[in-house]
Amino acid sequence: MGEVELLPEKKLLIIHAVIIIYGDAASEELSFQVARDIENAWNEPRGKVLISDSWFSKKMYDVQFSITGKYETALTPQQVFENTNPRNNYFRIEDYAHGNISFVDGLHSNTGYFLLDNLLHNSTTAAHEFGHTLGLEHPHDLDIRGQGVPGMMYPRGTWVDPPYQYYPEVAPGEKGGTLNPFTRRVLQKDIDDLQLDKLRFNEKGFAILGEFTSAWHEKQLPTSN
Repeated sequence: MGEVELLPEKKLLIIHAVIIIYGDAASEELSFQVARDIENAWNEPRGKVLISDSWFSKKMYDVQFSITGKYETALTPQQVFENTNPRNNYFRIEDYAHGNISFVDGLHSNTGYFLLDNLLHNSTTAAHEFGHTLGLEHPHDLDIRGQGVPGMMYPRGTWVDPPYQYYPEVAPGEKGGTLNPFTRRVLQKDIDDLQLDKLRFNEKGFAILGEFTSAWHEKQLPTSN
């Protein structure tokens, strides 16, 4: 989720978001890293969007993501439930998650649960999940061989060209022969899919992208046998 700011005089559209993390594996350093990973990934394509300025004309705007990280040591469920700031996104981070996966609470959400290991070593998980918070789904066609660099919203298991597999020498679909998520990149198509040109801006030039799911997540624990 984020707040979108339109600056006509600069032909600039800025998506503002604050990534607020909590949980036993969260830290101030990690909050900065996650925010930086998201911001760098989504700014990499130097996205563009055509915005109507009248019934008869459109202007090309540069799309810029401004992402801030924040670590909350004393965050309470009440603060999450009562939040009304569209820039705020709340994610619990732990060393363990059921199924070893990170997730957000649906499309257009502002809350979720991240597995620490998914966020390390130049991972694209945070940028991918942030795309879901902005309303992007996984693409329907998960065999994109011959199409080059995989976009950010392709999930694990997607069939890709060999350079983008875990192991390039492995046959497509076999173990190690699917998308290595480290190779995903935000493309102009991902920016297009946000449909920023359809947002309704208020008199101050702001619009909201996403919705308030406002879900507090308790720490997940392994199930004992």
